[in-house]
Amino acid sequence: MGHKCFISYKKEDQAYRDELDNVLESADVINKGLDRTIDSDDGDYIMQTIRNEYLKDSTVTLFLIGTHSSEYEGYDSKGQRKNYFIEHELQASLYDGDGNTRNGILGVILPEMDSKICGSQYQCPVCGNMHQIIRLDDATVIREFHMNCYIEPHSGCTWSEDERYCVLVRWEDFIDNPTHWIDCAYNKRDSEIAEKVKVRNFR
Repeated sequence: MGHKCFISYKKEDQAYRDELDNVLESADVINKGLDRTIDSDDGDYIMQTIRNEYLKDSTVTLFLIGTHSSEYEGYDSKGQRKNYFIEHELQASLYDGDGNTRNGILGVILPEMDSKICGSQYQCPVCGNMHQIIRLDDATVIREFHMNCYIEPHSGCTWSEDERYCVLVRWEDFIDNPTHWIDCAYNKRDSEIAEKVKVRNFR
């Protein structure tokens, strides 16, 4: 495999994170997640801090997509966004700046989310081919993931693989061949679509 992986996940999905230690036993995994709010309004400073203290040397970020991994998780009793940590981990992973290289992003759909994200197939009235309905939006994932999986503008009636930066895979398919999927995400770093990646300003 040869790629250092950072894993972004919610505490509710700890069991899947633990299982990855066995699945990725041949990979170099960073076992450290963002654990504090960074008190700054300077987006570049926040991103650089996360890169230096948490994501350093990683080249691929695995985003475990569970039932609490959406943009719509809301706020806690202290007024902080519940998904502050994974939101900022993904933003920093996608950031490409001085002394920092963008990570490949691999979204792994956990079994509990499979039916919410992966819908049925339909015949496209434009091209006549069969497409699968994939529901990626603020209700299912962090915004940075879906807007870099469905990068605008695009050609055709759906997005081709070379029009997506983020890679998406079901849990079962991932654990069957993790090396393949991690390589797919890693290779996106040098693809043309990497130039179209979008990251919101930190807040």
